[in-house]
Amino acid sequence: MIETYKSIPKPESDEIKQRLDIAHQRLMEQQLQMKENQLPVFILFEGWGAAGKGTVLGKVIKNLDPRFFSAISMHDPSPDEKRKPFLARYFAEIPEAGQFKFLDAGWMTEITKDVLFDRINKQTYKNRVNSAIRFERSLTDNGYLVLKFFFHISHKEQSERIKILQDNKDRSWQVDDYDVWENDHYDECYKVFDKYMEDTNSSTVPWNVIDAKSRKWAELQVMETIVAGIDVALKNHTLTVPLIQNVFPLNRTQKLKDIKLNKTISDEEYKTQLKDLQVRLKALHNQAYLKGIPIIVAYEGWDAAGKGGNIKRLTSALDARGYIVHPIASPKPFEKSRHHLWRFWTRLPKTGHFAIFDRTWYGRVMVERLEGFCSENDWQRAYNEINEFEKELSDWGAVIVKFWVHIDKDTQLARFTDRQNTPEKQWKITDEDWRNRDKWDLYEQAVDEMIAKTSTTYAPWYILESNDKKYARIKALKILISSLEKALKSKK
Repeated sequence: MIETYKSIPKPESDEIKQRLDIAHQRLMEQQLQMKENQLPVFILFEGWGAAGKGTVLGKVIKNLDPRFFSAISMHDPSPDEKRKPFLARYFAEIPEAGQFKFLDAGWMTEITKDVLFDRINKQTYKNRVNSAIRFERSLTDNGYLVLKFFFHISHKEQSERIKILQDNKDRSWQVDDYDVWENDHYDECYKVFDKYMEDTNSSTVPWNVIDAKSRKWAELQVMETIVAGIDVALKNHTLTVPLIQNVFPLNRTQKLKDIKLNKTISDEEYKTQLKDLQVRLKALHNQAYLKGIPIIVAYEGWDAAGKGGNIKRLTSALDARGYIVHPIASPKPFEKSRHHLWRFWTRLPKTGHFAIFDRTWYGRVMVERLEGFCSENDWQRAYNEINEFEKELSDWGAVIVKFWVHIDKDTQLARFTDRQNTPEKQWKITDEDWRNRDKWDLYEQAVDEMIAKTSTTYAPWYILESNDKKYARIKALKILISSLEKALKSKK
């Protein structure tokens, strides 16, 4: 659980500063929105001693209206508090509607300390974990946004920070005996913390592990997580079924309008590279079969962008017995009567085989969204449902490669016109294609949101610049080969 912090790469300093400015401005606006909607926010800061929880907390609240938040440090329970139920002092601290409450250490610290110092047995630990889970669920069921952060640093980093603080007479008070004990017993503490977080991680109140080695980077991770969580809470306020906070590490993505489409390849270079790449892909397919690695290739893109031709060059390199291409159309009545992902769960490849999807589960957040085939609540929930689906596939051992085949509006018009005027191509163009073209701007907005919310580190999106179809084919093969090589290397 703790190791999940490694999934997110640290940006450059200039990018961190720019993103922090945006996040702080957004949080100021959100605080007023939460106040207006009477939505409470409960934020728990946990982590290693000297990891910088207090410093980041100070940065988070610096621009907030002090009338609508409070922050406290929880200490070990007093004798009087120990005479009350375990959760009593935490229930006492929950914020009023429209208010923010920040807790520096809380029920995690109390439970894990009791484990580390043998003050509770296994059954009591289990009971306390169940209490914490029910507590958090009860809050979310009643409209609270609950966010949990764990600030992670290495043993070496903690040792160095503790020494610096102890050597500074004005700051030595910030290190207590437990911090020193924790550092001396780092490995033991790590195991207890990790187990607790595994036991109490949930889809509605997930743990957010913060890479706290860099204070600015830690601040940005916390700020952007809070902002994203509040956005979800504000949407949940008006929706029938609550949305779930994203718990999956996401890649930074570009908007479609910012992607340059002038990339080309010469015919001679195309022929040479195509042949070489197909030979390499064929060999990798054989290795993937022997290693039992399933491969899932998902194609989305604009009408007439060249998905079919791209798929054909890919499959030409594969053993016909080792792949299936699934052209995905509108769901049939028996598919509509089930969960929207059911028809994709039933089309997954066997180990060592390819499943290639021409259109995918992303129809939920594009065509179904824009054509009104599902409710807003349905497609808003689908981002997380899709991320969970793809995480299941990744954990199973699948290689997941997702392509958005991208062209500009003028190129699409030229290809539509060519299809319309060429008898043998007319079957490729329909009235629906023309209707979809009229909604280009709406689709572009939906695609940008889709890519931003579902380009995870384990199932990233790749943009194929396809004004030149040949360039897009070569790029797709290179990406797929690289992904397979990486998977095969990790299997050794």
